[in-house]
Amino acid sequence: MRKLSVTDPPNAVFSALADPTRRAVLDLLRTGSLPAGQIAERFSVSRPAISRHLRLLYRARLVDETRVSRQRIYTLNVAPLQTVDRWLSQYRAFWEMSLKSLKLVVETENAPRARRPKRRSH
Repeated sequence: MRKLSVTDPPNAVFSALADPTRRAVLDLLRTGSLPAGQIAERFSVSRPAISRHLRLLYRARLVDETRVSRQRIYTLNVAPLQTVDRWLSQYRAFWEMSLKSLKLVVETENAPRARRPKRRSH
């Protein structure tokens, strides 16, 4: 069995998504590209901390970086999220099937029983 590493592309994506600040950066970039300084202004953590988050997002290929003179402009790259979606789809299918089975069991147990004719006493 191969040892998993956080530098493998799918694992790097999951590792990057594990942090709420990095997820917030991705949410921010859904509205469009932004320079690193404007991204940092939106957060209460230090600029160096945001730079580290952006670097990790870049390594996971979740953001693209473009240099314009002295600025670094970051853009969301959704392609790696397709890896996450494919992985999650297996679990989505599992849960959909499980919930359909549960629904059938509950409906069967709660269905009105067929009425039996009353016995006539002689």
